[in-house]
Amino acid sequence: MFEVWAPAATAVDVVIGDVRHSMDAAGGGWWTTEVAGAGHGTDYRFSVDGGDPMPDPRSRWQPEGIFGPSRVYDHDRFAWNDDLWRGRSLPGSVIYELHVGAFTPAGTFDAAAGRLDHLVELGVDFVEVMPVPPVPGTRNWGYDGVDLWAVTDNYGGPDGLKRFVDACHLRGLGVILDVVYNHLGPSGNFLAPFGPYFHDSAASFWGQAVNLDGPGSDEVRRYFIENALQWLRDYHVDGLRLDAVHALHDRRAVHFLEELSAEVDALSAAVGRPLTLIAESDLNDPRLMTPREAGGYGLAAAWNDDVHHALHVAVTGERHGYYDDFAGALPKVLTCAYLHDGTFSSFRGRSHGRPARHVPGHRFVCAAQNHDQIGNRAEGDRMPAEALRLAAGLLLTSPFTPMLFMGEEWGASTPFLFFTDHVEPHLREGEADRRRREFVGFGYDDWAERAPDPGEETTFLRSKLDWSELDRDAHRAHLDWYRALIALRRAHPELSDPRLDRVRVDHGDGWLVVHRGPCQVAANVGQVALTVRLAPGQVLLASDPKVTAEGEELFLPPRSLAIVKAA
Repeated sequence: MFEVWAPAATAVDVVIGDVRHSMDAAGGGWWTTEVAGAGHGTDYRFSVDGGDPMPDPRSRWQPEGIFGPSRVYDHDRFAWNDDLWRGRSLPGSVIYELHVGAFTPAGTFDAAAGRLDHLVELGVDFVEVMPVPPVPGTRNWGYDGVDLWAVTDNYGGPDGLKRFVDACHLRGLGVILDVVYNHLGPSGNFLAPFGPYFHDSAASFWGQAVNLDGPGSDEVRRYFIENALQWLRDYHVDGLRLDAVHALHDRRAVHFLEELSAEVDALSAAVGRPLTLIAESDLNDPRLMTPREAGGYGLAAAWNDDVHHALHVAVTGERHGYYDDFAGALPKVLTCAYLHDGTFSSFRGRSHGRPARHVPGHRFVCAAQNHDQIGNRAEGDRMPAEALRLAAGLLLTSPFTPMLFMGEEWGASTPFLFFTDHVEPHLREGEADRRRREFVGFGYDDWAERAPDPGEETTFLRSKLDWSELDRDAHRAHLDWYRALIALRRAHPELSDPRLDRVRVDHGDGWLVVHRGPCQVAANVGQVALTVRLAPGQVLLASDPKVTAEGEELFLPPRSLAIVKAA
């Protein structure tokens, strides 16, 4: 059965080869037809009112890319092996974010699956995969996707994603998929000819906003909600990371996110495993994670950049752009989640956010590095290893849900740059300038001089992880630190306790001590050795062998961290 929504059309055809098959109006703007002999593997397109054939808006398979035909895909043909998988809950978990194309030299789902034992030994619980729908060309971060129901063949197509999820589940790893519902990419976007998918006036920096609240938006909302359910149901994915929800334009009484969370909760009950929705948002608004029955949207968690910024400033000393407000902010964010909880934001030039200390810490996904905070630097440079060890020690003992970015666990030296592969000359030639303009005011005024061309293949190739670094002593030692931190977090429940009112921070010039029940996390982020006073006890883990404890005094060399459990 072929079906497509085209509410303003007077005629719709499904085109198979050179043959057009007329479709029947089925009510509500839908058109349907059956074509004898068509099934899994059949290539097709749709034509509206005799126009050029276009891919299916709900195409499950685009083997020839965004400008090629859609191909019928039967989900039931795949043989799953994860029947015993019962899912994984977010509280207490550690997430690992990766880009499939840059995670391994081959850049495929199957190649990524071959590295899962590394993640199991690291101790993470979820793998978060950056967006996988088809994109222009062969390389992209994924946020320029257009065929949102399909999986790019660059990585292995729909079966490849299923094999990857299956392999994760067999190793006890949950999978979170990054999805983009606030805009579509500028290339290969054929939705508009089919219906009112886009807002008449609202837009973001990345393009025209989708129509979630205007005429015809009931079916547009279903397009995105059913897309989310597809990943969770048909691909056995355990959660979704919703990109930039602050760019969703929806003024309805029931917000799209609230409707989506209700639908996902219903699916969770049906499939018998936890399903997690995580929002990326710069609003600092805890209503995202507040239960629906309490007037919120009911999402499981939200990214919290305030924690990232505070960590980054504390361990690197950088103060440009949006980092300027975050000097000395670490004690507040570790106890209140947000720095900007109604306070003045100099970067925005206004007050921002609302208090969130009542929200359990596990509802905040926090990172010392992620794809944005590395890739949004002109040279895609990562945090220096010494600084990263400090940041990891504070993050992995925090009340939040920690997220690592691929390679940080061994102090990868490879950058993660912004890369694209647009096929239209005007998009390819203008991408570097568009990227530069996006970061005006962020403290990257020399972007054009420092950033490589996003369209050059070498920009992408430089961003691939170099797994041979694990053969070097310094990188192995860095990995051992991460493994030990995650193991300690597991062994001592107080280190993952999400109750923010149970966290206390003492601090001074260049140092802080975070009290986590009987555990104390002491960090010297400065360049001078110092001694801090804390309850005497056993040093469980230290980043520097020169750390010593005697009675109530803990000696910390420069740039070091120790975790002490009171006697």
